[in-house]
Amino acid sequence: MFSTLSTVFSLLLSYGLLLLANGLFSTLLGVRTQVEGFSTDIVGFIVASYFFGLLLGGVFAGRVVARVGHIRSFAAFASLMSITALLHPLWISVGSWMLLRVVSGICMAGLIMVTESWLNERASNVNRGQVLSFYMITNYFAAGSGQLLLSVGDPSQFQLFSLASVLFSLALLPVLLTRAKAPVPVPAARMPLRALYRLAPLGMIGVFCSGLMNASIHGLGPVYATNIGLSKEQLSLFMASLIMSGLILQWPMGRLSDRIGRGPLLVVIPIVVAFVAIAMTQVVNFLAILGFGVLLGSFLFTIYSLSAATSNDMVGTDQRVQVAGGLLITYGAGACLGPIIGGQFMGLFGSPGLFFYFGLVGFFLAIFALLKRRRDGSPSKRKPFVVVPATQATSNQLYVSVHDESPETVILTDKVPKKS
Repeated sequence: MFSTLSTVFSLLLSYGLLLLANGLFSTLLGVRTQVEGFSTDIVGFIVASYFFGLLLGGVFAGRVVARVGHIRSFAAFASLMSITALLHPLWISVGSWMLLRVVSGICMAGLIMVTESWLNERASNVNRGQVLSFYMITNYFAAGSGQLLLSVGDPSQFQLFSLASVLFSLALLPVLLTRAKAPVPVPAARMPLRALYRLAPLGMIGVFCSGLMNASIHGLGPVYATNIGLSKEQLSLFMASLIMSGLILQWPMGRLSDRIGRGPLLVVIPIVVAFVAIAMTQVVNFLAILGFGVLLGSFLFTIYSLSAATSNDMVGTDQRVQVAGGLLITYGAGACLGPIIGGQFMGLFGSPGLFFYFGLVGFFLAIFALLKRRRDGSPSKRKPFVVVPATQATSNQLYVSVHDESPETVILTDKVPKKS
């Protein structure tokens, strides 16, 4: 495993810097929207634009990677991310920010494609789970650490936007200087979403609900914190704790699901999420907000992994790639809709409306899981659980899930992660 990690260290370092910058920027933009006086329902559309860009990137970014290679495409996408970060304070309007977020989403989709396909090519079946665990740790730690950078500058000025741009540019260096060989493209097939729902309805709905809530956390969490009067330092600590808490229960819940099944946990965990979210609408003390935020994130971010594992319990090994792509399309759809709906709730009920919305989604998922469990029961066989990141809406499988292409235009490798 350590031999494999040494060959992808530069890639993980670049990816970590990207998520550090992206974590800072997503929170910074949420705060800046309130400085500029944008209403919460409008902010939801700005946040959703980023995830719409991720879906577009799943369709088109793969062609760039296939044409110019992994290293050059990584450099191009990261450079464009750096440019868009600088344009936000220079071009302040709802329409321009929505356009810039779409471009950022397309670029991030391409960067994730490069990273995941490269990791999968380097990992073997023996150490793939461990390598992807380091990838997951990089996701949560870097994205959470990015929140803490908000306190080094004034969101109403341009310096933090420049800092994000610098970090995006720094992410280029490790990959450009690496001596590692990039992966070779191979073909793969896609699975229609209707077929995926017939195979694994609970897994698909669970992933969709995860997208509804996770995207809203990242985009509207800073808006909630700003509107309830948290200071800049408190806001950055709240968001960092909320995101990093996603690591706490991943392995315990995964191992528990291997013993008792995914179905019971997909009934209980959404209920816990719903009650914690509703409790957050009543607390006003910062320490209580911080504590409930950590509790919420600990349970919320397990839903994606458990739902993906549920889906993989229902299919054979030869369908893993197609299932992963379908789930990520489903997550992306939820991530596009979530901030828009969450923004409307905040517009109607004030800042606590975000967590009323989470409560409704949690109860819906719990009821759906309970009904499916009573109707269909649990699968007789469960494949070993592997943690997968829940903070991204796309991956190298996303391109395949929406396109059937020739081998020359598909960037997937035949070594794919076991999301079970």
